[in-house]
Amino acid sequence: MSRRVVVTGMGGMTALGNDWPSIRAQFEAGRTAIRRMSDWDRYQDLNTRLGAPIPDRAGADHYPRKKTRTMGPVALMAVRATEAALTDAGLLGDPFLQSGRTGVAYGSSFGTPAAVKGFYELMTEGTSRSLTATSYLQMMSHTAPVNIGVFFGITGRIITTSSACTSGSQGIGYACEAIRWGGADVMIAGGAEELDVTMAAAFDTLFATSTRNDDPAGAPRPFDRDRDGLVIGEGACTLVLEERERALARGARIHCEIVGFATNSDGSHVTQPRSETMAIALNAALQDAGLKPDAIGFVNGHGTATEWGDIAESQATHAVFGATTPFHSLKGYLGHSLGACGAIEAWLGIEMMRDGWFAPNANLAVVDERCAPLDYVVDAPRRLEIDHFMSNNFAFGGINTSLVFKRA
Repeated sequence: MSRRVVVTGMGGMTALGNDWPSIRAQFEAGRTAIRRMSDWDRYQDLNTRLGAPIPDRAGADHYPRKKTRTMGPVALMAVRATEAALTDAGLLGDPFLQSGRTGVAYGSSFGTPAAVKGFYELMTEGTSRSLTATSYLQMMSHTAPVNIGVFFGITGRIITTSSACTSGSQGIGYACEAIRWGGADVMIAGGAEELDVTMAAAFDTLFATSTRNDDPAGAPRPFDRDRDGLVIGEGACTLVLEERERALARGARIHCEIVGFATNSDGSHVTQPRSETMAIALNAALQDAGLKPDAIGFVNGHGTATEWGDIAESQATHAVFGATTPFHSLKGYLGHSLGACGAIEAWLGIEMMRDGWFAPNANLAVVDERCAPLDYVVDAPRRLEIDHFMSNNFAFGGINTSLVFKRA
């Protein structure tokens, strides 16, 4: 039994806005969310000072304290995005959420880094003064899906996808599979990440961050000859996935259909991607969708603005699609939101497909000659009427994911 899966709800938080009209307006104006993080100046060994923060991610007063005490910012953003998505789907407050046939597939790279402090003090100073009853609940890698489940009373399966930059896209893919094969009828899927200096430091130690500290608008530069590394961002996005016949029966608005998903691993190196294995994932997603490469009207790439990542991804994309399929990355606008990026990029891709309007790559002036020749969308938006697009993400550990979406 293989059932069809549709998207009936979408909600998110990004550094350029929390709804599609606001975000599109920023894209059209050529504005990016990259800022100099002046409060990072006290970290003398940190090279980068750039981030893409959400202007107002707090909002804890939106909910009762009793419901938020186990949430750090990453879980709170995930819950807020989910509330918006369930509202969009017409399922907020629906008893079906507690039926056992609704589940969650959601991820982040990590929990809330600040919650680690109490455990650090315990290990180094022998004191528990900063430890609280909720420290671990905020720190744990599955804090986002667990808090979503508790907040909305979800009694179906919980799938935790803590797989760095593929957390969000794997969340969507595994949610799709759960519905396809009868394990659920509705799934809450996506990813979240909070911006924290420790996230930037992790990539800084690998010399993978941009140091254009006096030129925030000029970074990051995915696929560009003059790129110098990534910029960490933050956000959250939730898609509500539903079995198609159920969605039609209740008169739900269908945003799109998910027709293809694949994920694999390089099996060779933690930080050096392999274009050959990436291409296998892309082809597997096409096979899952029953489509040939020429059926894909647009490819939303991962594009982190790291040297070997950009080169390998472009080569993999060229191996599957050649040089004619329009292609962009959104990280030049939003930074790299790690566990959230796959979900955010899927959401914005669905909106662009529906509008027939696709944003150009930000900060792509001269394509690195080592990157494969692709139809990089530059300078101006591209107007396209398409029936399918692909969204790809690649993570540390050699984890590759690909999703294929079909116009409703």
